[in-house]
Formats: sequence, C-alpha cells, structure tokens
Amino acid sequence: MICRDPQKNIAITMGCPVGIGPEIILRFMADPAMKSDYRPVVIGDPGVLARCASDLGIDLDICLWQPGQVPKDGCLNVFSGSDLAGNHQWGQPGLHTGRAMGEYIEQAVKLIFAGEMAGLVTCPITKSALNKAGYIYPGHTEMLAFLCDAPDYAMMMAGNKLRVTLVTIHEGMAAVPRLIDRAGVLRMIKITGRALRVDFGISHPRIAVAGLNPHAGEAGMFGDEEISEISPAIAEAVAQGWDVQGPFPPDTVFNKAVAGQFDAVVCMYHDQGLIPFKLLHFEDGVNVTLGLPIVRTSVDHGTAYDIAGQGIANPASLAAAFRLAGEIVQNRKRR
Repeated sequence: MICRDPQKNIAITMGCPVGIGPEIILRFMADPAMKSDYRPVVIGDPGVLARCASDLGIDLDICLWQPGQVPKDGCLNVFSGSDLAGNHQWGQPGLHTGRAMGEYIEQAVKLIFAGEMAGLVTCPITKSALNKAGYIYPGHTEMLAFLCDAPDYAMMMAGNKLRVTLVTIHEGMAAVPRLIDRAGVLRMIKITGRALRVDFGISHPRIAVAGLNPHAGEAGMFGDEEISEISPAIAEAVAQGWDVQGPFPPDTVFNKAVAGQFDAVVCMYHDQGLIPFKLLHFEDGVNVTLGLPIVRTSVDHGTAYDIAGQGIANPASLAAAFRLAGEIVQNRKRR
C-alpha cells in the first residue's frame, strides 16, 4: 500500500511556457539517474509539456495530478495550471504566457499552505511578460514574499563551492553607493547567518563581507562606505555573536570563500556576487529565497528564449535546485 505523505511532494512551477522551463523539466524527469526521497509535481500546462516532449523525442508519460492524490511513479505528474491550447511559439512570450506563469506561482504557494507540498522549485520567468499580465512585482522573489507575507527576505545564490547574498539586487550602479548603509548590511549578515544555520544545517556559520570599493576603499582613498557603513555593521554583528569578518577587497574575498574559509559572502551589489558565482556554478547554481515561511529554490538561469524548443537546454541547475529544496526541507524538520 502506498502511503500518502504530502510532505514528500515538492512543487516545480513550469515558468514561462515558451522558454526552456518545459524542456528542462522533461529532461530532469526523464533522467534515470534522478533519484530523490521527494516526489516532484509540476504546476504547469500539460499540453505544452506534451508538445515539448513530442518535439524533442522525450518518451515520458504525463499524468494529471490533483490535491489529495499520491503522485504516480514513472510519469510526469502535472497539476494543470493553464491551458494555452497550442497558442504559443517557442521564444515568443506575451500576455497569455505572462498570466500563465503568474498563476503557476500563485497555485504552488496555495498548495504548500494547504499542506499538499513540502516546498517549491521554480523554473525561469520573464519579468516583462509577468508585468504585462498585471503582476506588478520585479520578479519571482518579490512576488513570493508578497504571497507569503514575508517582509524580511533575501536572495542567496548557492553552490557546492560558493554561496553569496546581496545587500542590493536589481539596482543601477549609480544608485548602489547611496543604498549601502549600516542597517542594510547588518540585516543581510543576520539573514545570511540564520539561513546557514536553519536551511543549510551549519551550526557555526562563518560569514565574509565584501567591500564596495576597490581594495575595500584603501582606508578611504577610493571611497568611504567601508568606514562609515560596512565596518560598523560588521562590528555590530560580531557584538551580537555572529562569526563575521571584513570588509574584504572584492577581488580576493571569493577566493577565500572557495578555499573553505567562509560559508558565505555578503556582497554589496548584484554583479559583484553573481559574476564569480556564475563563473563557478553556471550550470549547477541554485537561487534560494531566504526569509520565507516556505522552502523555495530556483534555477539560476533565465528563460533562454534563443534556444527554447531546440533540444539543447541543460537541466543541471533544476536538478541541483530540486536536490537542495529537499535538503532544506529536511534541515528545517530537524530544528
């Protein structure tokens, strides 16, 4: 007799229906090496997935799943979140695809809060189509924070060699210096430390903080943000019991982390953290949303419209995101 345990189900949202989301899901599920204690349930469009499987010659049965059911072994279990009825072309997003990808996210969160899923893995969306469909969020992270009523959230990029978090995310470079303040840096140190403890099971996390300027400001010669904002935040975090060091020159701190001296690096802006991260983890990196009451991981790449439907998308990041989601679920259960 199969035991129904919804806390073994992990939702995978299909992302943009005309991006590479459908393909990486199919390739991930068709891989015989894909073994997990958790059962994936896709929130998406069965018709799009069936067409993609046919186009790419992937032999995989698609089974419709409903809340209360045990996902069937040996097939792709799908909770139908849209019906585009063939009204889509690979690489051509629009209002209909934007509405669909937003609905997948909403439905997945509802299923988690209803106790049907233990966590969520998201495939890539396009922000412009999401906004065109009436969703006002800059992206996945902000939408999930709103749906989960979680005001204190952050993005971590995680791999087996490097983890980074960001004090500022999608901001123009000209705006970054004025957005770096003591409170923001301290907040990111603390949310990073809590996530390393709770989600990654690291009892004594070691955190490095990158400076904003070359040579971490060189004692104020190249900028004073390290002196006025970043160093005081680090000192306050240390006073609160966190093992945190810095600010380090940005051109050396990542080497220290990869060498095993630190469990994560707090970065000041988007590209400071993501350039070294993607250099190391371009194919297997995972985007983790910190501070949510639910477990959420994501691929670390975009919709890749230029290769959608061509059969060359790599599912490695999705496989890593699914594996990490299961690990975080387990670590949270142990708390």
